[in-house]
Amino acid sequence: MTSSFSLGPIDEPLLICGGAYGNLEAFEAMISRAETLGIAPSRIIHTGDVIAYCADARATAERVRHLGLLSIRGNVEDQLAEDADDCACGFQAGSACDVLARSWYAHARAQMTDELSAWMADLPRHITFSMSGKRVRVVHGSPGQVNRFMWQSLPSADFAGEIGQACADVVIAGHTGLPFTRTLPDGRVWHNSGGLGMVANDGTPRVWFAVMAPGRNGPEFTHYALDYDHGLAAQKMRDAGLPEGYANALETGLWPSLDILPEAESARTGQPIDLDELNGRSGQAAA
Repeated sequence: MTSSFSLGPIDEPLLICGGAYGNLEAFEAMISRAETLGIAPSRIIHTGDVIAYCADARATAERVRHLGLLSIRGNVEDQLAEDADDCACGFQAGSACDVLARSWYAHARAQMTDELSAWMADLPRHITFSMSGKRVRVVHGSPGQVNRFMWQSLPSADFAGEIGQACADVVIAGHTGLPFTRTLPDGRVWHNSGGLGMVANDGTPRVWFAVMAPGRNGPEFTHYALDYDHGLAAQKMRDAGLPEGYANALETGLWPSLDILPEAESARTGQPIDLDELNGRSGQAAA
């Protein structure tokens, strides 16, 4: 594994997605949508955790590998590549998320092959490039901690510190599963495309990706909501004996537990994300 892989200057749009989570139906729907947007797989960045909650762990990982997406290691890739006993997701020990993770991680681990383990072990930790004169770094959780949850409601100082550690003007991250673009007062940006394979706890079965394109003053991000055959994905989970809470989440749009969420994000449970608002707001919050 290399710690970082540089793409050099990029002057065309990129599709950003993360957390495919073994949801093959959502992944294939995203690939179809990318084609309609004129974005080839070689211009899709996956921010880690290709395997997690859903049933098609091996098939989804093999598709990502075969299509040649620009992928980095999340905490799940780290753990599976080393054949570790748990996902190292950062959940509090004994919490509902921690207990549920034991089931889906065991399912994912059982589907691994030597070839996939080697592929995951060889993925970079970060991807760097430049766009519109801005330095960009792609990470999973944060530049220094692969499983750190960087929530939109965190103080500006938290984001400023992490972006500074990244030596970047723009950081693209995953791990939280919620879409947002946070612009700091000094113009630096933290972007999370949201989860591709799991709902955003907004009461809808939609999943999320984004497109990053060159702009006059720097990269510009557009969030996209994605409809797909969530019923089939949920049924596959039930057939595999995976936790009902996450299968139900694919249908209801609600997470089975809120124990990892800060108060601000928890308060928005079940409130459908307004796509126009998501793409129009600055993302600034109280410091």
